[in-house]
Order: sequence, then structure tokens, then C-alpha cells
Amino acid sequence: MARTAPLLNQAVNEGPWYTHRWPWLLMLGPFIVVIAGSITIWIAASRQDALVVDDYYKQGKAINQDLRRDRVASDLGVRFSAQYDTPTRMLTGSVANTARQATGNINVRLIHATIPEKDIVLLLRPDQNGNFAVALPVLELGRWQVLVENEQRDWRLNGHWSWPADRKIAIEADEAVKK
Repeated sequence: MARTAPLLNQAVNEGPWYTHRWPWLLMLGPFIVVIAGSITIWIAASRQDALVVDDYYKQGKAINQDLRRDRVASDLGVRFSAQYDTPTRMLTGSVANTARQATGNINVRLIHATIPEKDIVLLLRPDQNGNFAVALPVLELGRWQVLVENEQRDWRLNGHWSWPADRKIAIEADEAVKK
């Protein structure tokens, strides 16, 4: 009887490596990571982060000046109220103060929460009673920060307006100082 050697260390030739699924499956993970990293780098390089401030110290000093303007508005008792009429696309309202001073021209900034390109700046010319009406383009849904100040920037009011949940907005100077 002839003895045959055991086939322990002999590999079965099933074809080249690329014909098997396991090498491809093992390479899939690192390939997905490379693709995801490339997309992340493209997003970071192609979009500007508008929420980061270069000179935070200078902006911090400006905040203190704004707080001074809030106190001036509180001393004058400034009040701002407005409502947006969608069919006519008009913002109407009034600006008044307890000091009975003429308010002059008023700057109103509607500041979008995340996209600076959507900010809206309006120049209001109130009549002798403080009433105004100004054209306003279509206002997007969302929460807007409202900044009201006189042309000389002596005082300011700051508030939030959730459009269209709140059809009207009213900001009083004392509210801004309490915050």
C-alpha cells in the first residue's frame, strides 16, 4: 500500500486575490473614510463660517458701548411697535418716547439668526406722531433679531421677533436693560 503525504500546508489555488470578495470588503472601510474626509475638507474650504469673530476683544468693548446705548434708551423711555402686512408687504408701526423728543430717522435691522446675507436694513422716517410705514420684501419664516436705533446711534432697542408666529412686535427700552 502506498502512503500519501497529508495535504496540510498546500493552498488550494482558487484564482487571483482580486477575484475574492474579502479583500474588497476589507478595503471598503478605509476607502469610505477617504471619501468622507475629502467631502469634509471641501465643505470646510468652500464655505465661510460667519459666526466666528476675528477680533473678539474689540467686539467685547463694542458690547459695553451698546449697553450704554440701552441705558440711554431706557432713560428716554423709547418704545417701538410694528406689524407686517403680508398682502401689501408693508411694515407699519410707531416709535415713541416718554421724553417727548422728536425721534428723527430710525434705522431698523432685521438680523437673520444664521445667514448674514439675509439681514434686512430699513430706514424709517416717522411722522410727527412717531408713526411710520415702509416697504419690506417678503419676510422669511423664523426668528429674527430686531435692532432699532436712531441715526446718530445715541440709543438702541434690541429684541426678537418670531415671524409669523408673532404678527406684531413690541420692544420697550426697559426690557432691553433688564436682559
